[in-house]
Amino acid sequence: MKATPNATRNTRQRGEVMALLQEVEGARSAQQLYLLLRERGAKVGLTTVYRTLQMLVDAGDADTTRLPGGEQLFRLCSPTHHHHLVCRGCGKTVEVAGPAVERWADEVAADNGFTDVGHTIEIFGTCRDCAAGQAGPA
Repeated sequence: MKATPNATRNTRQRGEVMALLQEVEGARSAQQLYLLLRERGAKVGLTTVYRTLQMLVDAGDADTTRLPGGEQLFRLCSPTHHHHLVCRGCGKTVEVAGPAVERWADEVAADNGFTDVGHTIEIFGTCRDCAAGQAGPA
């Protein structure tokens, strides 16, 4: 579904959300972004942040992922095809190329008579920083 021109117009709030996404590392929840915006003195509501993030995703300007627990995170990422490693703890995201995955996806599609295929792959784990902060027996 194509967005209407009014839905994608540049607004102050959209600009503030986009600028924040460019500054933060990794993926963040709408609530985290909202709190960061409020700390900066931005006059923006949580509903506006959610709506703006969804418009950015719909326009292809931002990307979204869900952690295994269901929390939705948002991030900016490069426009070229890639995959992500995502930390379950902090949401840190690393873009990775996956030529072996691309070959595998093409082979599976062809073997099953599919054409014009696409895919999204996200690998979830615990980043080095979160792993170092975890207590427990070694």
